Amino acid sequence: MKRFKGIFTALLTPFGADGKINEKVLAEHIEANIKQGVSGFYVNGSTAEVFLLSEEERKYLYRFIKEAVGDRCTLIAHVGSVGTLQTIEYGKLAEKLGYDAISSVAPFYYNFSLEEIKQHYFATVDHVNLPMIVYNFPKFSGVSFSREDFAEFLRDDRFLGIKHTSSDFFVLEQLKTDFPDKVIYNGYDEMFLSGIAMGADGGIGSTYNFMADKFIKIKALFDAGQVSEAQRVQREVNKIIAALCKVGVMQGEKAILTLMGYDFGNARPPYRKLSKEDVEFLERSVLPLL
Repeated sequence: MKRFKGIFTALLTPFGADGKINEKVLAEHIEANIKQGVSGFYVNGSTAEVFLLSEEERKYLYRFIKEAVGDRCTLIAHVGSVGTLQTIEYGKLAEKLGYDAISSVAPFYYNFSLEEIKQHYFATVDHVNLPMIVYNFPKFSGVSFSREDFAEFLRDDRFLGIKHTSSDFFVLEQLKTDFPDKVIYNGYDEMFLSGIAMGADGGIGSTYNFMADKFIKIKALFDAGQVSEAQRVQREVNKIIAALCKVGVMQGEKAILTLMGYDFGNARPPYRKLSKEDVEFLERSVLPLL
C-alpha cells in the first residue's frame, strides 16, 4: 500500500492555440512533477477538464500519460462517467495500459438513487481487475455518502480507499479509524494539513501541478512533529489559492503554469478566458510565493 500514499498531482490538460492537447508541454510538465518528488498522478480527473474532453481525447490521455510515466510512479485513472458502461470501458482501458488503480466520481445529473449509485461501483469492480478509489465529491456530484455507505465499499477488498474532497473531517477520521489499512486521500488543497491531521494518507490535488513541493513539505513537517511550521507553509498555499479564487481556479492554474514556462493555454468553454489584468494580478500575487 505504500505506493498509494503521499502526494498525487491531479494533472491539468494543456491545450495549444489550435485547441488540441499539447503533448510536448504535458510531457515536460510530467517530468517536472516527477523531479519534485510526487508519489504519482491522478489522470483524467476534474482538474483535467475531463467532462469537456471528447471520448477520443480522454482515451488518448490515458495512453499518452502512461507512456510518459512508465513505471516510475503510481498512476490512478479516473474513469468516472454518468453511465456505468462507459465507466467500465474506461476502466478496462486503464487495466490494459497497466495503471495501478482506478477511481470514479458518483454518477450524476439524473438523480440516481443511492442503491443505483452503489451498483454502479460494484458493477465497475466486477468488470475491471484494478483496485477502486471512490471519488467522494458531494459539492459537485450532488451525492452524499454516509459512514455506513463508505463501509459497504471498504469492506470489499476490491476497494482501495476514498478520495475525500469534502470538509467533513469527522467522517474522514471515522473511516481511517474503521479501516486503517485503506487509503484515504485529502481532496481540498486549502485543507490539506487538516486532512492529514485527521488521518489522511496523503492528497490528490490540482494546485500540486505547480507547487507539489509545498504539499510534500507540509506532509514531511507534520510527520516530523513540526506542526507550526507545517501551518506556515499551508498559509502560503492558502494565499495562493485565495488569489486563484478571485480569477477562476481552473483558468488561474493554467495561467500560473504558463507564467512558469509551461504553456497550458486556456481552459475550454464555457470557462472564460482570463483578461490581461487577471494574469498580471496572478503574476504579482502568486509567483513571488512559489
